[in-house]
Amino acid sequence: MNDHLFYKFYQKTPLERKNILTNLTHLSDENKSNLLKGFNLPESVANQMIENQIGLYDLPFGIVPEVTVNGKTYTVPMVTEEPSVIAAASNGCKIIHRSGEFTTTQEKREMIGEIAIYDSPYSIEEIEEKLSKEIEYLFTIAHEAHPSIVKRGGGIQSIWVEEKQHLNHTFYVFYISVDTKEAMGANILNTILEALVSPIETFTNGTCIMAILSNLATHSVVTTTCRIPFEQLETKTISGEEIAHRIEIASELSQVDPYRAATHNKGIFNGIDAILIATGNDWRAIEAGAHAFASRDGHYQGLSRWTLDFEREELVGEMTLPMPVATKGGSIGLNPRVALSHELLGNPSAKELAQLIVSIGLAQNFAALKALVSTGIQQGHMKLQAKSLALLAGASESEVAPLVDRLIADKTFNLETAQRYLENLRS
Repeated sequence: MNDHLFYKFYQKTPLERKNILTNLTHLSDENKSNLLKGFNLPESVANQMIENQIGLYDLPFGIVPEVTVNGKTYTVPMVTEEPSVIAAASNGCKIIHRSGEFTTTQEKREMIGEIAIYDSPYSIEEIEEKLSKEIEYLFTIAHEAHPSIVKRGGGIQSIWVEEKQHLNHTFYVFYISVDTKEAMGANILNTILEALVSPIETFTNGTCIMAILSNLATHSVVTTTCRIPFEQLETKTISGEEIAHRIEIASELSQVDPYRAATHNKGIFNGIDAILIATGNDWRAIEAGAHAFASRDGHYQGLSRWTLDFEREELVGEMTLPMPVATKGGSIGLNPRVALSHELLGNPSAKELAQLIVSIGLAQNFAALKALVSTGIQQGHMKLQAKSLALLAGASESEVAPLVDRLIADKTFNLETAQRYLENLRS
């Protein structure tokens, strides 16, 4: 660990943190300069990215200093407005780092699109037989539709069909899996799908209602694991084994109670969304796919699992979810802060970035569960909540610390009280 570089990083001023980051050898001179002087998305570019653009919207940009995944340590950028997210991620990663690292696996990275056919006169068995005869031809059409992705080693990988019944219609849904390389792949996939519509309509003698990618990316699934010795979990009043046991029980609750599962998974996405935004990825697509994945067994459940290994006296965390992120395309090449994020990370591949993001989500989950089953979530939020109230009350930079101390001492957290204390402080 680079203790000399990031020691008590959270206690530094923003300028001191920026100066520390300029010591990272993998940052370009341009980004080191931009980091110090500040830079934004040019408004002229923003105006081309969306309709009816009127300005730019700022969110805090921070980092988790050291996260180790598969033997490699990263400086992880995060964009979030929620006070406790980066603190929790940093704490979780620090505890996990003491005893090891995150270990990840990912079999493949492909996006799935679907072509939905209705009003076909054939049975599913007949459709499957027809598909087997036409599959080589369909692959040829797909390659011709987007030859550049084929040249880069990607393109269509598989096609299969499933029958979906509704009261009013029988659908034959053709699923097309495509290796989109470093891109998220929506445009690549949709181009291929549109080229396949006509031949599929022909041999099914049916009508296509739509051809579109799916955000349920079950061919881009990442699994991450970590192991934490019981001794790393102990508090002044609770043994490490007891904390681990409570985390296991909390994990079990998220598997059977959808009300708990929703909050359990939201906590995971506190960390995941923050990196997705920082790296210019579509956090809405990732969330949609992950929540659908959380219901794959017929009911909504927590995405992570925590179990006990008594033989090794360790708490074991594991999480599996779709993570079809990109390092090229979309807004990634347009926003200078996004470019800085990728460079801070060492310009990882899409697979590498996905594995890192899922690991951060598990760390975020661990930190939240540890707080919930020991001190309670409010204690950890107290100082951060007080700081937000101080800022809302109008406290200057020099007034924030004494106002926060007063609010915490009195355990009173509302804006009216913060404003009254601020007036007293100024009198």
